[in-house]
Amino acid sequence: MRLALDTNRYVDFCKNAPGVAETLERAEAVYMAFAVLGELRAGFAVGSQGPANERTLRRFLMREGVSALFPDEQTTHHYATVYRQLRQQGTPIPTNDMWIAALALQHDLVLYARDQHFDHLPQLLRV
Repeated sequence: MRLALDTNRYVDFCKNAPGVAETLERAEAVYMAFAVLGELRAGFAVGSQGPANERTLRRFLMREGVSALFPDEQTTHHYATVYRQLRQQGTPIPTNDMWIAALALQHDLVLYARDQHFDHLPQLLRV
């Protein structure tokens, strides 16, 4: 399985939450969307452990099978589709999460996240 790792699950991994490391190790590949990296680094910037957290993130990104994932023109079409669907349903979600969903859909990834609002996108495969 190829995973798109959400911010909250990366934090869970860092806190040794039960089952998270095992799920990541079973994945054939783990992708972190640019929005996840931005959310994490924003937290590092205002937290008291910024440099240590950045080192931990860099080590994680250097692991075999882990990659950062950035949008391209095709991603914008997936984003627009997700945006329209959520708007029509009356179930908006945060903008960064729409980007994460768009990238997961574009690259046929399984999303590893705790956020229940992703349930509004049934076409999005989830762990």
